[in-house]
Amino acid sequence: MSIAKYIDHTLLAPDAAKSAIEKLCKEASEYKFASVCVNSCWVSLAADLLKDSSVKVCTVVGFPLGAMDTVSKAYEAAKAVENGADEVDMVINIGYLKSGMLDAVLEDIVAVRKATEGKLLKVIIETCLLTDDEKRTACELSEKAGADFVKTSTGFSKGGATLHDVELMKSVVGDRLGVKASGGVRDYATAKAMIDAGATRIGASAGIAIVREENA
Repeated sequence: MSIAKYIDHTLLAPDAAKSAIEKLCKEASEYKFASVCVNSCWVSLAADLLKDSSVKVCTVVGFPLGAMDTVSKAYEAAKAVENGADEVDMVINIGYLKSGMLDAVLEDIVAVRKATEGKLLKVIIETCLLTDDEKRTACELSEKAGADFVKTSTGFSKGGATLHDVELMKSVVGDRLGVKASGGVRDYATAKAMIDAGATRIGASAGIAIVREENA
């Protein structure tokens, strides 16, 4: 399978203009990426541009901190689905996890799961801020809440995906959930290594370069 099918073609920069989103969607359609990943204000545009394509529309919720209240996070997710999102990548409440408030972390994910029923839900656990035990717990809570994927990173914190984290997450969720490696995956060798370690999706803004390297 072409590596393009693993890639969420991503543009989450705050200064991304409409023209850049249009270009992203055109590229995703041309290269047959799994999805485009855009901020929620662009979901309607992306859904319209990709309506005749196999490319899914992915957006982010509670991004990038995960620290908004649960009701607002769930509303954001529901609105994104209403506007045409096929996939939602939510950020967990990291502060709750660090505080040992595991029921609150679970409730936060469950609320977004309910708001995205029938759509693909990926849970960003922001591995660079967690201990290995906390990463395991976050994966377990994500599975318990009914998520479809666990995801390493937002790409907006102090670190991105590592092979260690992908392997650890895969060891917890097995084949029951997908694992998305995101943040710092900029070339084919890194992307392939992440897939070999257990990643089933790659979040990258360098998707075209990765595919070109595969084909070179």
